Amino acid sequence: MKDLMGRAIWDYYHNDNPEDLQTETSISELDELPVDYLFRDFDEMNKIEQKALKLAIGKVLDIGAGAGSHSLYLQNDRNLEVTALDISPKSIEVCKLRGIKNAFAENMLHFSEGNFDTILLLMNGTGIFQSLNVIDIYLKKLHSLLSSKGQILIDSTDIIYMFDEDEDGGFYIPADGYYGELDYIVHYKGESEEPIKWLYLDFNTLKNAAENNGFKIEKVLQEEDSYLAKLTKK
Repeated sequence: MKDLMGRAIWDYYHNDNPEDLQTETSISELDELPVDYLFRDFDEMNKIEQKALKLAIGKVLDIGAGAGSHSLYLQNDRNLEVTALDISPKSIEVCKLRGIKNAFAENMLHFSEGNFDTILLLMNGTGIFQSLNVIDIYLKKLHSLLSSKGQILIDSTDIIYMFDEDEDGGFYIPADGYYGELDYIVHYKGESEEPIKWLYLDFNTLKNAAENNGFKIEKVLQEEDSYLAKLTKK
């Protein structure tokens, strides 16, 4: 991994000739991602992010913390004990420089620092599950990191709208695999990461997977095609 996302976050934080990130998927063309979007404060976040941050309680694990904006709000404005976790070393360095007290550059599957009352996975939190073939591995790990009365707050988007509709109201979707399983590529300053697997989930598919792995699930908020879900232990 070249850690291009982390480099972009690092460059922006240090004002070292930052440029916009570019992202693309196997079903979408190149799209600009301004790096300042990753440094938004609470008032600039969308309703799903704001709702999740308001619902957070107790000891919090922020998985896929990025530049640390969610963690900073919870630590500084909500006075919660927060741990920021991201696979990107540069991103975690910036989290620490921004004042996040507990920040680790590690894959969540290898992380074992205690139990948490709230686990956050935001900005398409289901993405890190990669595919339905391995989602059980991730959900079992999350189950082990969660306290007995804890909650997981996770968002995703049903991307069925990105596929062509037929005259009967159905959609032309790939016959092989689930339509939300995409290849995701990040570009920065002329360099490209290797494609990674990234998973968008409709709510019912997430519900089935969660219930098969010891969770109860409820939809907390729906915003157009995106939603926020809360998972708790059965």
